[in-house]
Amino acid sequence: MSAIDLYARATEGFDSRVAHAVAVLQSAASEHAGRIVQATSLGAEDMVITDLIARHALPIAVATLETGRLHAQTVALIPRIEQRYGLAVEVFKPAQESVLHFVRAHGERAMYESLDLRKQCCAIRKLEPLTRMLAGASAWITGLRREQSGARAEVPLIDTSEQAVKGLIKFNPLANWTWGDVWHYIALHGVDYNPLHDAFYPSIGCEPCTRAIALGEDFRAGRWWWEDEAAKECGLHVAASNLQEKASA
Repeated sequence: MSAIDLYARATEGFDSRVAHAVAVLQSAASEHAGRIVQATSLGAEDMVITDLIARHALPIAVATLETGRLHAQTVALIPRIEQRYGLAVEVFKPAQESVLHFVRAHGERAMYESLDLRKQCCAIRKLEPLTRMLAGASAWITGLRREQSGARAEVPLIDTSEQAVKGLIKFNPLANWTWGDVWHYIALHGVDYNPLHDAFYPSIGCEPCTRAIALGEDFRAGRWWWEDEAAKECGLHVAASNLQEKASA
């Protein structure tokens, strides 16, 4: 059974939520012309956002973090996006020297050894490349939704909390969408998606830090499953005094 069969649900207000998401993206593109980027994780939500950007010909750059530990199925989406939409996806990778130094010092399985080492790995593979991705930008777009976890229950459509620190506004156009909305949109428009979603991976990160979930488990139970629930953010979307403290995604 596919993820579409499992999750796609047409619910009241869907068309309005789509229209509102488009309006948020249009406004963001207009207000931050030439200085806005979609930071796509290549997950289902972000594939929907990329489709909306392309479908409405919005001048928004698309970029992703290639951590060096992503599943092959995730990386394979990059050329498929470029071919389907004619959009260039800018890929940001961690500094190779930093990765090699970390692995030599702590090993390939360091993320399982302690929370501190896991966050160091996230900082090297995700946060530093994100800093380069957002250099010169005044706004970025993510696929965060309130339904994803308790930590994200208050996610706003337009988040200005980072503006004072980094000078950036974060737009979350799907903040009020349900998981059923995401998959209903994918089904309606034939949006490409990671086949791991068909294998019960609702939230997909780096390969060592992601597993399939079982029936009844929380949406993000497959991320850093060996850690305490309160620690399950990588830093990309955690309010902090600077970007280097943001290590959860």
